[in-house]
Amino acid sequence: MGQIKVTKCEIEGLYVIEPTVIGDNRGSFTEVYNQKDLKEHGIDAVFVQENQSMSIKGVLRGLHFQKEYPQAKLARVLSGRVFDVAVDLRKNSKTYGKWFGVELSEENKKQFFVPEGFAHGLLVLSDTAVFCYKCTDFYHPGDEGGISWNDETVGIEWPNVVKTVDKVSGELKYCLEDGTEILLSEKDKKWKEFKEI
Repeated sequence: MGQIKVTKCEIEGLYVIEPTVIGDNRGSFTEVYNQKDLKEHGIDAVFVQENQSMSIKGVLRGLHFQKEYPQAKLARVLSGRVFDVAVDLRKNSKTYGKWFGVELSEENKKQFFVPEGFAHGLLVLSDTAVFCYKCTDFYHPGDEGGISWNDETVGIEWPNVVKTVDKVSGELKYCLEDGTEILLSEKDKKWKEFKEI
């Protein structure tokens, strides 16, 4: 017990969790999840499913939420580096519509707890990243909603993202500072703005 540091974020319900890494000349050991430790810090979630994705640099996944079967999530990065974001969708919350983001990486070992009632997304900052997250409910096909990742009302400050204008088409494009294009799924390109949900 007590092998983790739990930090409350500016938005109620969000937590950044830092496990203790024990290392020696053989390598290291980290207890990445302990239900009792989390419960002592007010995180009383029961996880039923764990998902993992691998993405290349510039991939932006999100901002996703569940409509009828909300999920709390506990996210971490197994390899690489991502900027992980949550947007408060709880209508009675004093931070409704506000966002919080944290860098998760294989080096810093941080985890991000996102309770029910938030939209969630991530941007891959390294050449590749393996992202893993536990959920408190199973996946329900057709239950997913979303918000446009670059919605100006929400105003997420994605790190290293710049706007460019295509010289030929005049189309507005987004890329990382090194020129890596922001890559979205067809589904994520079609999400509505925050005010429309």
